[in-house]
Amino acid sequence: EVQLVESGGGLVPPGGSLRLSCAASGFTFSIYGMSWVRQAPGKGLEWVSTIGPRGISTTYAGSVKGRFTISRDNAKNTAYLQMNSLKPEDTAVYYCAKLGDYAGRGQGTQVTVSS
Repeated sequence: EVQLVESGGGLVPPGGSLRLSCAASGFTFSIYGMSWVRQAPGKGLEWVSTIGPRGISTTYAGSVKGRFTISRDNAKNTAYLQMNSLKPEDTAVYYCAKLGDYAGRGQGTQVTVSS
């Protein structure tokens, strides 16, 4: 059974940082690209970033490029999202998912950016 468990969310002031983690199990993590997506209150799912299976290729949404960094540790079956210079508009529930399988995303972790 595929399981994705996100953690690391919380309440931070504007300009703050958070590091999200996504612990994966039930599939061969190292052969799949992984994505982070988010859903803000009252809005649809928004793609944030994707990393290739070996961690070499990364892509970002324009709204987070230069502030967020995606990474992965295949030995630990874990993906990460380092978020710096956070803005109120980054407030959302953040999910990780196998590339192309947003329906199979985890339960999410809440990120709230507010003073």
